Amino acid sequence: MIDLYTFTTPNGRKASIALEELGIEYNVHKIDITKGDQFTPEFVAINPNSKIPAIVDNETEMAVFESGAILMYLAEKTGKLLPTNQKERYQVIEWLMLQMGSIGPMFGQLNHFKKFAPEKIDYAISRYEKETLRLYSVLDNQLAKGEFICQDYSIADISIFPWVAIYEFQGLTLVNHPHLQRWFESLQQRPSVQKGMAVPS
Repeated sequence: MIDLYTFTTPNGRKASIALEELGIEYNVHKIDITKGDQFTPEFVAINPNSKIPAIVDNETEMAVFESGAILMYLAEKTGKLLPTNQKERYQVIEWLMLQMGSIGPMFGQLNHFKKFAPEKIDYAISRYEKETLRLYSVLDNQLAKGEFICQDYSIADISIFPWVAIYEFQGLTLVNHPHLQRWFESLQQRPSVQKGMAVPS
């Protein structure tokens, strides 16, 4: 059994989608980051960086934080969603790292400056919107090659989907990126994705 500590953010939903896709039983612990739950001593003991998501695997007594590390851990635990062939494995890891290092931070900054900043800073909004659209193009070009980000459905797709899913909230559209739109609409129909996106309720 996995204990999942999470909230309603793209990073949090990456973990719950993976758990649903892999069919792993898990308990949900809602960490309300708007109320500071992430700073409690109990949660800091699991993740010293005070960020969600985090998991505790009660079978191995391992605590894992950082959403990318969680996806890799769950994939390796089950032998699914991460290829064993070295070339294919590292392609998935490359795209996972792209999400962690570029897509998440850039989309997140656009969210902040467009939706939550106490004052509107046009330069910041323009900068991060342009970078978000550039990354849409990177994804679109990759998805022109096949159904998924890599050869098969993997943790690369799972890591990217919740960040693309906020495009309407960001005031953007996918119509100029048809391969990305096709991929998004396809994954949106997966029952495990739908269940994972609804966690925590």
